[in-house]
Amino acid sequence: MLGGWSRVMERWRDVCTTKGSEGGEPTWLETQFLSLPACASEICVRYFQTCGNVHVLKPKYVCSFGAPSFKYSHPHHLLKTSAVLQGQIVQFKLSDIGEGIREVTVKEWYVKEGDTVSQFDSICEVQSDKASVTITSRYDGVIKKLYYNLDDTAYVGKPLVDIETEALKDSEEDVVETPAVSHDEHTHQEIKGHKTLATPAVRRLAMENNIKLSEVVGSGKDGRILKEDILNYLEKQTGAILPPSPKAEIIPPPPKPKDRTIPIPISKPPVFTGKDRTEPIKGFHKAMVKTMSAALKIPHFGYCDEVDLTELVKLREELKPIALARGIKLTFMPFFLKAASLGLLQFPILNASMDENCQSITYKASHNIGVAMDTDQGLIVPNVKNVQICSIFEVATELNRLQKLGSAGQLSTPDLTGGTFTLSNIGSIGGTYAKPVILPPEVAIGALGAIKALPRFNEKGDVHKAQIMNVSWSADHRIIDGATMSRFSNLWKSYLENPSLMLLDLK
Repeated sequence: MLGGWSRVMERWRDVCTTKGSEGGEPTWLETQFLSLPACASEICVRYFQTCGNVHVLKPKYVCSFGAPSFKYSHPHHLLKTSAVLQGQIVQFKLSDIGEGIREVTVKEWYVKEGDTVSQFDSICEVQSDKASVTITSRYDGVIKKLYYNLDDTAYVGKPLVDIETEALKDSEEDVVETPAVSHDEHTHQEIKGHKTLATPAVRRLAMENNIKLSEVVGSGKDGRILKEDILNYLEKQTGAILPPSPKAEIIPPPPKPKDRTIPIPISKPPVFTGKDRTEPIKGFHKAMVKTMSAALKIPHFGYCDEVDLTELVKLREELKPIALARGIKLTFMPFFLKAASLGLLQFPILNASMDENCQSITYKASHNIGVAMDTDQGLIVPNVKNVQICSIFEVATELNRLQKLGSAGQLSTPDLTGGTFTLSNIGSIGGTYAKPVILPPEVAIGALGAIKALPRFNEKGDVHKAQIMNVSWSADHRIIDGATMSRFSNLWKSYLENPSLMLLDLK
């Protein structure tokens, strides 16, 4: 029987152009089917015909055979068929996820062997040296094999799982020739009976709003339903995406007690095993190795200063309840980032990058300012995009989002790439001064110390309590001199010591 099937497949090209017999002598294909054992009742042979950019599945030959009779039907007829195609094992390979990433670490499996999955269902969570990515299925079927355990290293282009694709179920169905469809008609037509294309996030949004995806017209590629399509559908149904919320009453924060108790850091008790332990460097630690090794090639120039944040502390206390009423935690960092962006407008060399051969400098138009964060996965530096066009509240909103995703290990590649300048708030953990290391291809970085209440002299020579923060800058001394770094720091410092000055330059 296998030999017979081989003969059929070898002549497949000829089969696709054969007209078939109409009451005359049987074609070669018919004779080959007749020579096969009567192991099945019916077979439907199909091929793809290309119509411009649209691929239409068309029934070409529908042959049913049994011992000893043989029936043959031509296209353009209504045919009754029963599929007996068996499921096929497909190796689902890890695709290129961009940014030159060649290997990832498997952090979590969402499926196990024997589970049934559909297209766009989550398979696993992987972590590269830059971000965590959720891998979704491209097939409908059953998981037959997982190639990796948790924390194993998976490689791009290698099998991730084996999926047995769903076989066509035995069912009586009408088969008719599908007419060719023009590209314009195909773009917006609703295709019934086909699987709706949507990501898990979009499906969740639809489910939360009791929306059937079959009722939504997708505007994405191949009819994929996007988040905007769901929101547009909601707007048409209700007249507004979200009902207006009542104005929140601003409640002033309760007065702080005079005597504050400094919380003792909580840490897990160390476990002593008495044995050496070796583990591979991977994930964000691997990214740190690469980045810091590249940073050694940069001649660092250091500059330190102190900033009096007394006025900024008062301003933040006034704005905190307003931001909290909007659902946002307002820290000092949005002010630091916005002041840095205003300074970068005056000193664009600090928001630049240099090519590998040190032959040209690229001045970045966007101020994508990175913020170093300490997480359970290690040091990460997501960045706030386009700070130069954001308000302080918008910067705070984005920082809140990045902090939540960073704590959950769910930052995306765009969140972690494209930075042009960096601030590291080492003072949130402890410390006054630091020697920050530049993150290539950036050319400058700042480290912020803890804010401390210290005695200082005012303009009259009287001693008063001031809120002092120390800042440590590092710059690429190949293209940035000490005077430029000092002038930038002084401008940044003036915005923070006199927050009202920022109003003059805000756009």
